[in-house]
Amino acid sequence: MIEMIQGTTTFDLSHPLDPAMPVSPNHPGFRLALLRRHGDMVRADGGSASNEMIVLGGHTGTHLDGLAHVSHDGRLHGGIDAYQAQVGGRFSKLGMETVAPFVGRGVVLDVARAGAIDVLPGATAVTAQDLERAEAAQGIDANNAIAILVRTGWAANWCDPSVYLGHDTGVPGVDISGARWLAERRPRVVGSDTMAFEQILPERGHALLPVHGALLVEHGIHIIENLDLDALAASSVREFLFVCLPLKFAGATGSPVRPIAVARV
Repeated sequence: MIEMIQGTTTFDLSHPLDPAMPVSPNHPGFRLALLRRHGDMVRADGGSASNEMIVLGGHTGTHLDGLAHVSHDGRLHGGIDAYQAQVGGRFSKLGMETVAPFVGRGVVLDVARAGAIDVLPGATAVTAQDLERAEAAQGIDANNAIAILVRTGWAANWCDPSVYLGHDTGVPGVDISGARWLAERRPRVVGSDTMAFEQILPERGHALLPVHGALLVEHGIHIIENLDLDALAASSVREFLFVCLPLKFAGATGSPVRPIAVARV
């Protein structure tokens, strides 16, 4: 078992959870407060413990979209009635507790580097042709990958929430042609380094999210948003062992995650 992991490097693909991080206006943010501090209670042997309360939305930070997250014409993936499934305050079908761990072959398509730039401009559409170009430039085949990750370089703006959210500039992302291209390769999950796995136009925000509908509702493909793919891009790694374990929130539509890529560099 030790020999299997010797010589490998683990890339953390998530951002730290912090109250100052960018948050979609559609979702709750992140708060952490110490409820017990060291010294509030001291045991007879001098020991002390501290703990906290954490409040956050299921789609905060680096997170996975569950299949209950999006409906179309009142239906979830598989034709499930969205209204009936949410009766009682949480989803009786397609909740996060039903999502199996993701462990298998992953690939990253570095669309920015394939275009000889570090960061795609705001509102850039990542088309099927762009994905094919990145695949060819990297000499890999995205077929038979459980996870296909798309790098736009937009994570460079993570520490400036207003720029990262891109209200004025828009945000680069996969368009519907790119979504169809990805779905044809039948991954279990796709992901990117932006707040929404979509091309976002200036001053439009998340008014329309066709890629979410195509992937989550039509094809049952999960989405990871707010990935940090820069360290992976800086290496020579384009294929890797992908591991992602969503929390089993019963009846939830999403979960914060800490995905990793394990590879020999």
